[in-house]
Amino acid sequence: MAIHPAAIVDATARVHPDAEIGPFCIVGAEVEIGARTRLMGHVYVEGPTWIGEDNLFYPYSSTGVASQDLKYKGERAETRIGDRNRIREFVTIHRGTAGGGGLTSIGDDNLVMAYAHIAHDCRVGDGTVLSNGATLGGHVIVEDHARIGAFTGVHQFCRIGAHAMIGGYSVVTRDVLPYALVSEERDAKLYRANTVGLERAGFPQETIGRLNKAFRLLRSPELNTQQAVERMRAEIPDCPELERLIGFIASSGRGFIK
Repeated sequence: MAIHPAAIVDATARVHPDAEIGPFCIVGAEVEIGARTRLMGHVYVEGPTWIGEDNLFYPYSSTGVASQDLKYKGERAETRIGDRNRIREFVTIHRGTAGGGGLTSIGDDNLVMAYAHIAHDCRVGDGTVLSNGATLGGHVIVEDHARIGAFTGVHQFCRIGAHAMIGGYSVVTRDVLPYALVSEERDAKLYRANTVGLERAGFPQETIGRLNKAFRLLRSPELNTQQAVERMRAEIPDCPELERLIGFIASSGRGFIK
């Protein structure tokens, strides 16, 4: 394995022979690093942390460090990261806490841009993008292929639905619906479907049109949420994405951005 002589790797760490540890990296106890994962230099990883294959960690990122939650008392908690993620400069990823299940997890094929923060007990899915300076409070769930704009703050316990797009500098204090485009500096608002993102993901125009109709119903000042959902079911047939959207609404604990 390629471990630079200036790196410090704990004797109990398990580093795959095809992984690469650059200069001035620190890899602590109970860290496992998979094949072809590269820590470029000045990267800090503290265990218990499991990192999969083909990840790239840029300089000055830190992973697996203790939570900033004042309730955290040093109990054992973990960090798990999947495959093919890019973790850019100065990103901070904190391990879980007992109160949140003891685990912070990141899936596969994510891009976490410079200075982003993923707090304790967050669960990030696959194919997401966290832009520069995006901040996830504790216990945030980010579903697959969501996009979070630069310097956006997401309140703890919020959920970001699949294929959602949040504009930069937004303040998110409630759940973001799947497929939605939301943005606002002081109080985020729902605008329409994430049309560009859905097109890039291969969704047909018919599906995007149906989702836009669903969001128009949700935003209507003449309808409450229950009435809007009833209209959706009556007027938008045969749309699996709509069922996912309605299921998300039904399970929202904090309420959703409307």
